[in-house]
Amino acid sequence: MLTRLWFAARMAAHGILAQPLRSALTILGVAIGVTCVVSLMGIGEGARQAVVAQFESLGSNVIVIKANDPSVEFDPDEVPDLVERVDGMDMATPVVHTNAVMRWRRARGTVDIIGVNSKFPEIRDNDLIAGHFFTELHVSQRSPVVVLGYNMGTGLMGGRNPVGQVISLNGMTFRIVGVLAPKGPGKADDIDNKIVIPYTTALRIAEKKTVAEIWGKAETPQKADLAVVQLGRIFKRKLGLDQSAPTTVPGGQDQDMASEDVIHEKAEMAEAVPINSSKNNPIIPGGESLITITNLNQLVQEADQANRVMTLLLGGIAAVSLLVGGLGIMNIMLVAVTERTQEIGVRRALGAKQFDLLVQFLLEALYVSGIGAIAGTAGGIWGLNAFARHGFETAISFDAIKIAVVVALSSGLLFGIYPAVSASSVPPIEALRRQ
Repeated sequence: MLTRLWFAARMAAHGILAQPLRSALTILGVAIGVTCVVSLMGIGEGARQAVVAQFESLGSNVIVIKANDPSVEFDPDEVPDLVERVDGMDMATPVVHTNAVMRWRRARGTVDIIGVNSKFPEIRDNDLIAGHFFTELHVSQRSPVVVLGYNMGTGLMGGRNPVGQVISLNGMTFRIVGVLAPKGPGKADDIDNKIVIPYTTALRIAEKKTVAEIWGKAETPQKADLAVVQLGRIFKRKLGLDQSAPTTVPGGQDQDMASEDVIHEKAEMAEAVPINSSKNNPIIPGGESLITITNLNQLVQEADQANRVMTLLLGGIAAVSLLVGGLGIMNIMLVAVTERTQEIGVRRALGAKQFDLLVQFLLEALYVSGIGAIAGTAGGIWGLNAFARHGFETAISFDAIKIAVVVALSSGLLFGIYPAVSASSVPPIEALRRQ
């Protein structure tokens, strides 16, 4: 049996080498199909990983509470109270976004500033590579201290440690106490190119008393989901939009005993500024949001799912070329059967069985598709490297390679069955008579 298979394999190789140009063109068709699948799915996978990495760089289990209107911005003193009231939230920080004119020796320019409390490194999962982060004492005393983003820290003194140096922000002198570890270009809200200071100091620079954002941190994804729900209820009551919750009015009266004017005023507020409801923002349905509460874990999952669908669509589109390559295999095999009718008749007359011819022609189809799959995989990897050199986010997807190779071999086998059956079914007398 092994001898017959070995002889069939040699005959299949001879059949391919007998028509090198035709075989090469068929192999090229399969290779192009595999290349398209591997490269397009690799580009899609690279885009998916880049988007997910962008969100993950913001920290795990992070909850962002954002006021979209200045009238509902948060008092920083609310933050400790929120941490106590919300079971799922372990820590939180007020966030101030502003900018200032920085002077360092003779250099001068505008820099972006983030004002936070001492919990920032834990909330955003951002370590330090030099110095230390400022403490709660610095925050409470509005101390003029700064922690530099990685690019700011390395660029300030040409790569030397800047901790202990002083810089000027809007004419005020600040001492550098630390440098954050790098997050990567564009990641973590571009923290590498920003300066972090106590939020109390940032409020003074921004000339504000309230903050537009609060960042919270939960221990687990489940606790983060729970915290989002609890925060939604809290801010419903705060804005007077939860009609089922008891709300006090001036004078210590409950809502049931409040005057009609107060009730009417709250009803107008609820109608004028509805808050959107979704998985990430469970406050009030309808209209544009006053306050949005976002679980970043949910954003990561949604982005991951959306990009996976896109990658599969790209792979499906590219797989059409594999179908074309399979049809090319079928075409060349049918032509080979027609041209080699005499050979088939002679072999049958000399004692070859139908099984021998069936195996021979199936092996020819598998040879063509296998060589095409190998060449296409190499071409796809080369194409991904070429795209990466031009700035595209790419990733070599081994799943895509496996799928492309399996589909190529399957198509070769599938489209080679009919020609193989046709060749093995020709009676030897009929085959000899045709020539």
